[in-house]
Amino acid sequence: MGSACRLGSGGESERLEEARREMIERQLRRRGIHSPQVLDAMRAVPRHEFVPADCRAAAHSDQPLPIGLGQTISQPLMVATMTEALGLIPRDRVLEIGTGSGYQTAVLSLLAGEVYSIEYLPELAEAARQRLARLGFTNIRVREGDGGLGWPEAAPFDAILVAAAAPEPPAPLIDQLAEGGRMVIPAGCGAYQELLRIERRAGRIRRSTLDWCRFVPLRGRYGWEQPFPTEMEDGLAGQSRHRTGGR
Repeated sequence: MGSACRLGSGGESERLEEARREMIERQLRRRGIHSPQVLDAMRAVPRHEFVPADCRAAAHSDQPLPIGLGQTISQPLMVATMTEALGLIPRDRVLEIGTGSGYQTAVLSLLAGEVYSIEYLPELAEAARQRLARLGFTNIRVREGDGGLGWPEAAPFDAILVAAAAPEPPAPLIDQLAEGGRMVIPAGCGAYQELLRIERRAGRIRRSTLDWCRFVPLRGRYGWEQPFPTEMEDGLAGQSRHRTGGR
């Protein structure tokens, strides 16, 4: 995937703004993302600030990009799809598993009241914390740890977004869903996973499949002992949508 970050020489702010507008129209709106709030949030967050310097020219391209330590920033369509599926409102409290670069975290923060984000890798957690603070996102708390365990002292959550593939949705995360809460999570092993939406209604858990996707593996107690092989450029076309996820 090394070529992903060599699609140009960087460009001035005007070029980056134009690339972001094109991303919204061609990659999101035309491919089924309808929520004005989600589109506005992704228009507002400067995606190029969340990728390495040599990837800035490719920041708005229709693909995941490497962010170091074997991790990726998700394809824009995947970020939008998962965010839209949560159906966020301004008072919601959100838990994110897999902070990564902090891009998805920033998008969530513009749609919800509070965002709690857990990153397994300490280096990524600290870098994301500093980046989000520098860019002025103030309703976010980031900590390092085992995301499958959730954040019990801050629970329950109105929404949970998991940006890594688990064998099955971790029980502690389901337990930390508030009544009416929604969780979006990729589940399954190997080449492709189901993108699941889980909802707690009247004390019952409802589970539905949104699509198929490809994510990096969840690590920790409820994740995988050994990472399964993935290739960022691979994904699965589902109803004309090519969705590939990182963090």
